[in-house]
Amino acid sequence: MASSKEYLDFVLEQLSGLEDITYRAMMGEYILYYQGRIVGGIYDDRFLVKDVSAARKKMPDAEREIPYEGAKEMLLVDNVENREFLEELLKDMFPELPAPKKKK
Repeated sequence: MASSKEYLDFVLEQLSGLEDITYRAMMGEYILYYQGRIVGGIYDDRFLVKDVSAARKKMPDAEREIPYEGAKEMLLVDNVENREFLEELLKDMFPELPAPKKKK
């Protein structure tokens, strides 16, 4: 099942207090970037973030979900309505996110 543009727009609105939030559509889903680094994505109308220690610390009881077959587990963000929480989550995660690979 593909994610809806409406759910993407809702999550982007919740993150609108942060600078440099971008996304890329990929096979009916959406990859989310924060300051050029992949933070997670929208998969089947679920906001999933990379499983890094800062995210685990902020969401100790978060369910681990697989975004698509063959992918690594990610953490389900179930507090999407809390704008302040989402902004803090991404800011805390940023230092642990890998920098983008340089293009050849």
